[in-house]
Amino acid sequence: MFKKLAAEVFGLSEIGIVVPKADFDKTESDDFVMHESGEEIFFLIKTKADEYCFTNKALIHVDGANAISKKRTLKRYEYAYSPITNVELETAGTIDLDVEIKFTIGNIPLSVDIHKRFLTEIKDLYKVLFAISLEVKDNEKKYTIAENSLSYASQSMGHLGNDEVTPAKSFEEITRFANNWMNESRLKYAKKDFKDVFELYINQ
Repeated sequence: MFKKLAAEVFGLSEIGIVVPKADFDKTESDDFVMHESGEEIFFLIKTKADEYCFTNKALIHVDGANAISKKRTLKRYEYAYSPITNVELETAGTIDLDVEIKFTIGNIPLSVDIHKRFLTEIKDLYKVLFAISLEVKDNEKKYTIAENSLSYASQSMGHLGNDEVTPAKSFEEITRFANNWMNESRLKYAKKDFKDVFELYINQ
């Protein structure tokens, strides 16, 4: 009991470890992964109070009040709807026990301390998060360009006269084309599955 309290006081319980792939199914996070729809765990950090589970589709945070309490709150952040930004890695000093990875997901800033013996693995995670942040940002720009292109094309069509096409028929065709264009652009640029990024940087 004294060791648990001492760890809580000195913050040692908040220093996380990287869970090996063989033990993913022994964590609380695994119960909330949507395996049925192709979701997979690629990286998992565990402290006494929390779990940070990185899947190909989302970050699953099993949030504990403290190391002693058994109460947990489940939080899920989809990469497609909660963009990752401000990714930082703080390495350990000479006497430090931990390294720290920081990032914002959506509008939620997160900071996770991990034992420095896992620095190599955390560097890989840093690469993944940074790569996802760049890809999402780039896709947002491409989608905006697609929207603007459709708007310009629609305006240009309005200036072209065609006596053989009635206004109703022209409106129907333009609406159908615009709907298809936006749906295709959304499917192309609103990426939801980042399995390829994890496989590129995470050594399984």
